Amino acid sequence: MPSPPEKLAEALTALQALQKAGRRVIQSGELSRAHRERLRANGFLQEVMKGWLTSSSPGARAGDSTPWYASFWEFCARYCKERFGDEWHLSPEQSLLLLAENTVIPRQVVVYSPKGTNHNLELPFATSLYDLRSDLPDTAQLTETNGLRLFSPAAALVRIPESFFSRQPIETQVVLAGLRDASDLLRLLLGGGNSVKAGVLAGALRRIGRPELTDEIIKVMTAAGYDARERDPFDGASSFGVLPRAVLPIVGRMRVMWKTMRDVAAANFPTPPGLPRDRAAYLEFVDDIYKSDAYHSLSIEGYSVTPQLIERVQLGNWDPDHHEDDRKSRDALAARGYWQAFQEVKAAVAEIIAGANPGARARATHMDWYRQLFQPCVAAGIVPAASLAGYRNDAVYLRTSRYVPPRWEAVSDAMQELFDLLEQEEHPGVRAVLGHWLFGYVHPYPDGNGRMARFVMNAMLASGGYPWTVIRVEDRDAYLSSLDAASIDMKIAPFTAFVAERVRWSMEHPASKV
Repeated sequence: MPSPPEKLAEALTALQALQKAGRRVIQSGELSRAHRERLRANGFLQEVMKGWLTSSSPGARAGDSTPWYASFWEFCARYCKERFGDEWHLSPEQSLLLLAENTVIPRQVVVYSPKGTNHNLELPFATSLYDLRSDLPDTAQLTETNGLRLFSPAAALVRIPESFFSRQPIETQVVLAGLRDASDLLRLLLGGGNSVKAGVLAGALRRIGRPELTDEIIKVMTAAGYDARERDPFDGASSFGVLPRAVLPIVGRMRVMWKTMRDVAAANFPTPPGLPRDRAAYLEFVDDIYKSDAYHSLSIEGYSVTPQLIERVQLGNWDPDHHEDDRKSRDALAARGYWQAFQEVKAAVAEIIAGANPGARARATHMDWYRQLFQPCVAAGIVPAASLAGYRNDAVYLRTSRYVPPRWEAVSDAMQELFDLLEQEEHPGVRAVLGHWLFGYVHPYPDGNGRMARFVMNAMLASGGYPWTVIRVEDRDAYLSSLDAASIDMKIAPFTAFVAERVRWSMEHPASKV
């Protein structure tokens, strides 16, 4: 008779066969009852609802929402496919959010289907799926992405309520900016005789800097005998920049977010001291703060480090060739990597305080920072060498957060846009706040994004003469909560206030290290 470990290995083999091509959601009938029970008991599967399970990790903490959020959209797609076949699609509002690369997991997703029963299906962690009985639109109005059936951009814009423009101004601007011309909108507006929505879309397009499309809509609707009256549906306080035509959604999204949030960051940040006259003294302070910075930054990420370990690494007493503990210790390897990366960042800071463009230096050197951060782990065989190649090539998820970073295919474009924005921004405080937040928002690497984001923040602070600033581990909850407010609710004020307070403290206590 097979032993318990052999039985678990057999169950894992069956699960692995289902998980090929990145699948995380499993229907009960795809595994035997014995395999299901064994995998659930050992933490490899979690139940979503009767008949549906999702992959998990034995190391996941009780109540950890991460496995569910990582599986949410796959579950929606597979559940709807199983229940409705091809006769379903997401609401116009949710379609538009996804088209604009808004990846936040919604509290409720609304699905339209002729087979709907107007029922709300409660799902884990206060999420739900509501199936609304509704006739299907023409197939030309629908598109499919990652198994999700969405309205096309034009169909979503025509169908969303007017209030959505002021409620989600970033997403609506991004999708509007992606229109090459007005023909798709006009086809739907004329087909439905929708003169009111024609006026709303005309006003929205003029507001975002596309007056030629506004004029086209009004002229065509008028020629067809409709009285389309232009009306701006956006909130008067909304701030817009003009996006290039047909800009990539992730690029447009980042550009609009920067434009929307920069004034809040600038207004609530200390006045920049200006580039230091004594550059050697500034760099000496950076050296002096290393131990404190490394301790707090690594501790925020869950590493168990001590000031003694940090000092041992700093003094060169870390020897993986002759000390087994140094070679195998995850914490020691992380500390050594932080020391190596810190030296690279300090070199970039030296150029920045000498007058180099901070965004350009971050663009040119950030890959070096990352490689040094993980080189000891690669040398020890803990991390594969391929991880040093560059940006991630898979999805990543943030523990317990409803915010999901962009799909990996969008990362390279997003990072180029981030560095463009940093290069063009004039206020160093804005560069520090938005640079840190957006680096974490994109999450370009499989690991190390928090440490890298704090390096970016301090490089940008140096460009204004602000002191190197430590984010303390005891402030971790407030720190992560303020980042979530920015990424989920588009509210940058809490994160600005958090960073500004730490910078003020550093300016007022120049001799202190924490």
